[in-house]
Amino acid sequence: MTKIGIIICGRYINCGGGKCLRALKEHVGGFAKYPKEEKLELVGFSNCGGCPGGNIEYVPEEMIKNGAEVIHFATGMVVGYPPCPYINQFKEFVEIRYKIPVVIGTHPIPLKYYNTHNNLSSWKTMKMDEICRPLMIEDKHIMESYN
Repeated sequence: MTKIGIIICGRYINCGGGKCLRALKEHVGGFAKYPKEEKLELVGFSNCGGCPGGNIEYVPEEMIKNGAEVIHFATGMVVGYPPCPYINQFKEFVEIRYKIPVVIGTHPIPLKYYNTHNNLSSWKTMKMDEICRPLMIEDKHIMESYN
């Protein structure tokens, strides 16, 4: 069993987490990296605190106290507009400070967002195709089901 914490973008503070939880259950998107037979348990769900991410400094510690072995940054951090400009810094900070792996992404990128973002200059400038590659290699039907 792997215990997971999820941190979402502060812009989506009211998000109910439905797509993230569905992906966790289905082992797709950022959760496709875990074997299908492996049980995944959510032990924490919070937001970054809004730009520039004040909660990034504290929330992982609470998640780790609850047993988190890995932290996922929600897909909304890469497909929100604009994408989170701090995502690489957040990842580096959490991994160095807390010695815990960080995975960028939870649910697959909804196809409608992928089709738009893939054509944006900001997407290319930030090299998002590298940052969130596992979210874009899903079958297009799965991505469409997350629209």
